[in-house]
Amino acid sequence: MDLHFASAWEIVADYKPNSVATVCDGQALTWREFEQNAACVAALLHEHGLGPDSKAGLYLHNSNEYQAAQFGIFKIGGCPINVNYRYKSDELVYLLDNSDAEAIFFQACYAMRIWEIKDRLPKIKLFVQINDGTEALLDFAVDYERSVRNYAPLPRQPRDPDGIYMLYTGGTTGLPKGVMYPVGKFTGFLAGMGATARGLTPPTELSKYGEFVSQIESPPICLVGCPLMHGTGAWLGSFLTLLLGGTVVTTSKLGMDADLFWSLTEAHGVTDIVIVGDAFARPMLAALDAAKQRGTPYDISSLKQICSSGVMWSKETKQGLLAHHDMALVDIMGSSEGGMGSSVTTRDETAQTAKFTINEGVKVITDDGRMVVPGSDEVGKLATSAFVPLGYYKDAEKSAATFREVDGVRYSFPGDYATIEADGTITLLGRGSVCINTAGEKVFPEEVEEAVKRHPSVLDCLVVGLGDERFGERIVAVASCVEYQKVEEADLIEFVREQLAGYKVPKQVLMVDIVRRAANGKPDYKWAKAQAQRELGGADG
Repeated sequence: MDLHFASAWEIVADYKPNSVATVCDGQALTWREFEQNAACVAALLHEHGLGPDSKAGLYLHNSNEYQAAQFGIFKIGGCPINVNYRYKSDELVYLLDNSDAEAIFFQACYAMRIWEIKDRLPKIKLFVQINDGTEALLDFAVDYERSVRNYAPLPRQPRDPDGIYMLYTGGTTGLPKGVMYPVGKFTGFLAGMGATARGLTPPTELSKYGEFVSQIESPPICLVGCPLMHGTGAWLGSFLTLLLGGTVVTTSKLGMDADLFWSLTEAHGVTDIVIVGDAFARPMLAALDAAKQRGTPYDISSLKQICSSGVMWSKETKQGLLAHHDMALVDIMGSSEGGMGSSVTTRDETAQTAKFTINEGVKVITDDGRMVVPGSDEVGKLATSAFVPLGYYKDAEKSAATFREVDGVRYSFPGDYATIEADGTITLLGRGSVCINTAGEKVFPEEVEEAVKRHPSVLDCLVVGLGDERFGERIVAVASCVEYQKVEEADLIEFVREQLAGYKVPKQVLMVDIVRRAANGKPDYKWAKAQAQRELGGADG
């Protein structure tokens, strides 16, 4: 397979030069402009000594510049490094050093942080600043717009499909790790996903990619609701859409603005939206409800599907969205280390929260290496043998723990626990790293969180375990309410007791104004535990 992101996108640009490739905050780039900007970025990188296998960081908000810079890095056969824009100085230095980054593209609003750490980054040869009107150009940096204007596009070149692409993932604990993939196979994997969903033959050769693109009659117009710096936004929102010759719609505005999302859907005729679970879906549903009550409902008739990955997406929220519009709600279970399964909900077919149809090659394996028998209620770790990553960059020990053989087959074990139902579907329980041991029983926070969030007055919730002399750990819910509503602790505990076994019911509830999550919607358990310890007492557990 000789596919490569840059080569495939160049072919799309040749076939669809005047179609819109990416649009952010009202500024659109056609495929011709998008490819040319990327080629100028590639020329800039090449002049500063970067080439095949070079790494370059993207310390940026969602933007056209993010995607063009990423394309340009791929063009030289390099690897873009996703950088969390919430990182502080020490975290940035660790990530850029660990990844061996030789260049960094950064938003002007983070210029002072880059200035702070410049002398701690001896590997960086090039600093590229994207102007956002907040800070003057640093004297050791080059201006992105000026570079795109002044550099001649770098001629196209052959690229090694066996080169490394990687995505840095922080998970819920530990330092970020670079999950490595062969770039050619990863390109083919995503292109194949898009082809299969459209009933087309997946492209396996670059020479046939133009023919593949020309068969797609209605390319997706995808609104990426989550950050491009995370896998869900990058892979499902950007990479996949561009491989299908579509249009990626983003906003540089930080934070969740549901009304903005629906306005963008109206304005651009969005067909697909990519989000991360209830953290996005519940505010989006509330905005639709409010607009309807005002008598000014949003026109979302173009929308065909909403896709979510990374965080649980509740049945109740899905049903609320479907009441507004007939579409497919696709819940993908996976992580940077591998895809596991999916669940599709429509008006005609309802899926239960956390219940998924597994992908080919996916197993549930006990901690002692046995295959879980369907219908046995035994708990095991999810594992996949389909397209297993090469490992973690520069971390052989963690690679050996996560990517290992069972009965002669190499599997990826991202860390999620599950059970297999008699019908072969799986019920996702959650990450073992945040599992709570209370009175000798294991409790997965996600199950309790979903039960708490079913209360009509609760907006969001995280569940943690605090040290307890009697139970070992006691379950504590940290929750926030819908605006202008409240719920008493005792009432909420009883509400959960009606749904779950007694040992899973929170012993205490801490109400907060806002439940803190990462920018991609994933839970911040460290914050929730610190809040609970401060307000309610208890050891680390």
